[in-house]
Amino acid sequence: MNPLQLVRLTALMQVSSGRPEIAIALIDGPVAANESGRWSTSMQRLGNGGHLTCSQPAGLSCIHGTFVAGMLSARRDSQAPGICPGCTLLVRAVFTEDSKRSGEIPSAIPSELAQAIRDGVDAGARVINLSVSVGAASPRDKLCLEAALSYAAARGVIIVAAAGNQGEIGGSLLSRHPWLIPVAGCDAHGQPTANSNLGHSIGKRGLRAPSENIASLTPTGTIETFSGTSAAAPFVSGAIGLLWSKFPTASASAVKQAISGADRRPRRAVVPPLLDAWMAYQTLGLGF
Repeated sequence: MNPLQLVRLTALMQVSSGRPEIAIALIDGPVAANESGRWSTSMQRLGNGGHLTCSQPAGLSCIHGTFVAGMLSARRDSQAPGICPGCTLLVRAVFTEDSKRSGEIPSAIPSELAQAIRDGVDAGARVINLSVSVGAASPRDKLCLEAALSYAAARGVIIVAAAGNQGEIGGSLLSRHPWLIPVAGCDAHGQPTANSNLGHSIGKRGLRAPSENIASLTPTGTIETFSGTSAAAPFVSGAIGLLWSKFPTASASAVKQAISGADRRPRRAVVPPLLDAWMAYQTLGLGF
């Protein structure tokens, strides 16, 4: 099944393409936005770490950042998902550019990630997408990152993060925070993928979204496929951007509850429910 149809984003995308006043902060690699005809016009740098060009387009950091940005902000006719092209995308690079395409996606330094989250909140982002892993963290780093996540919560900014691709059962420094929405990966039938991390915190507060063979933009403007929970997180971030575009006065708690599912019963499974963007739209609509 088409990934957008699987999570019922197609229907929501038909009623909205987003609004410029709804900003999504993409904390990731640099984005190659030189192919202007394939992008929305509302892409901006977030602080000094924002890059709308890549000095090494073949580097994995640039490929990753551009791919995730394409899922959120590519034009709807670009063959990339282009979930929320009308929303403003605030780009903040926290990965160092590298020269090789092969290898693991670089980890974000905890202190830099914490500062990027704070900067995103202060810049007016309503949603922050973290398709990142976090490097080794000292006790002080952990406190710094937890404080940044709590700062976002206090300001009503929803944070969405990839659950990770180690195929492990357990949580992470990000997924354990009670405000964050962790996103596990699923296949074309909605079943969890073998390499997606799962766990109590992910099952309790998270969602699952498509993560296999997802198509999006490359730094050269072509379309390629990518797999991993980095590709799953933008389905949720983009859906939240569309929901807030349709219901701009909704509280963060209302949007978070709607996107997480209307069923308030405690979750005890390690596998989170599948994203249902249209149900979230209908749920929010009942209150407005």
